[in-house]
Amino acid sequence: MATVTLSSADADKLSNLQSATVALSQISENEKTGFINLVARYLSGEAQHVEWSKIQTPTDEVVVPYDSLAPTPEDSSEVKNLLDKLVVLKLNGGLGTTMGCTGPKSVIEVRDGLTFLDLIVIQIENLNSKFGSNVPLLLMNSFNTHDDTQKIVEKYTNSNVEIHTFNQSQYPRLVVDDFLPLPSKGQTGKDGWYPPGHGDVFPSLMNSGKLDTLLSQGKEYVFVANSDNLGALVDLKILNHLIQNKNEYCMEVTPKTLADVKGGTLISYEGRVQLLEIAQVPDEHVSEFKSIEKFKIFNTNNLWVNLKAIKRLVEADALKMEIIPNPKEVDGVKVLQLETAAGAAIKFFDKAIGINVPRSRFLPVKATSDLLLVQSDLYTLQDGFVVRNQARENPENPSIELGPEYKKVSSFLGRFKSIPSIVELDSLKVAGDVWFGAGVTLKGKVSIIAKSGIKLEIPDGSVLANKEINGPEDL
Repeated sequence: MATVTLSSADADKLSNLQSATVALSQISENEKTGFINLVARYLSGEAQHVEWSKIQTPTDEVVVPYDSLAPTPEDSSEVKNLLDKLVVLKLNGGLGTTMGCTGPKSVIEVRDGLTFLDLIVIQIENLNSKFGSNVPLLLMNSFNTHDDTQKIVEKYTNSNVEIHTFNQSQYPRLVVDDFLPLPSKGQTGKDGWYPPGHGDVFPSLMNSGKLDTLLSQGKEYVFVANSDNLGALVDLKILNHLIQNKNEYCMEVTPKTLADVKGGTLISYEGRVQLLEIAQVPDEHVSEFKSIEKFKIFNTNNLWVNLKAIKRLVEADALKMEIIPNPKEVDGVKVLQLETAAGAAIKFFDKAIGINVPRSRFLPVKATSDLLLVQSDLYTLQDGFVVRNQARENPENPSIELGPEYKKVSSFLGRFKSIPSIVELDSLKVAGDVWFGAGVTLKGKVSIIAKSGIKLEIPDGSVLANKEINGPEDL
């Protein structure tokens, strides 16, 4: 275990926690060790804040402009060689609970009856067919999504994509009052545990045995992305650049808009590239962090990492990412989850870089308002890729705010006879008991706020341009 300096009170806490954790039969020795190490680091109060004066804006050598990358090799055998070094890993530990769904978020239907997972498999199938390559797909599940995912992937048995699943760690939630694991208090169901953030992808790859298997197959790079980011496609220009330049780690960043002010950004700090998250920013600098003048880019969480480097660093216990404390409440008991983020690992890898990619590579679906965008005529599906409609002149997507009536996917789908045309829409705000007919077109700025107690139905075929609607009389 890493040596950390603790006060005697904290040392006692850790010792009691250790005894209680050792007795938990539901998790492996690796998980117990990882958990205790994380708590020890947390108790030691490792410095989380950065010294503001030392922050430097990264140069183009550190955050490489996408347009400056060499073109993809034209020879298909060269492309096959590139692809045969690659593994695609999707973070699949999240449930669709925020969107009112049970089960893994990746099985929500995105478009044309296809789920996130269907689209991911189709994309890799097409690559493997076209170039005769063998790019496998890895899904990192959590204990919340494992069983469902195992059943779901059976439908891809005849696909030309090898699909592997493995679980990220399962750590016990910490009771805030006495710093003991919640499961040791009798809460042994799912509520007693948590998955410790996607920073856990590196040790879990190793502990599951998948890392050694991939290395033995000659794989060199893993492309890690959130399963709900529809823009996270395999990019041969990026892969080629990393192999040519021996970069062990690459984070895709993209220009920040006012919608992304909380996203982490890349900085140069004491000679290394580093992720700066809002939680590490001293209070007096938060507004500066959120401005898009000084910090122009943010992390898309599309990451490319060298597999041998992961093995080296995990074996050396060198990946000490910043700890993100996440307070929760379970049945009235205040608990703490300690998590880490995969992007924060960038500072431990050699020749780590960012690549400033087009915004099209960041298309996450976090809420039904995002689902409205990707189901609309703003996008079409081609070979499993979501392609933006050329007819839209504004490079930015419309901003969409849907009220709580639309929060769950089922209610969202029920309130639209068909998804409106939004190619010429700038912004949409909907709240209250609003129902959309078929073939509605929205243009410019549209606000539909139904008065309390009124059911507002937008008739089939309506064209609403720059309108504010509060009742039937405004239609």
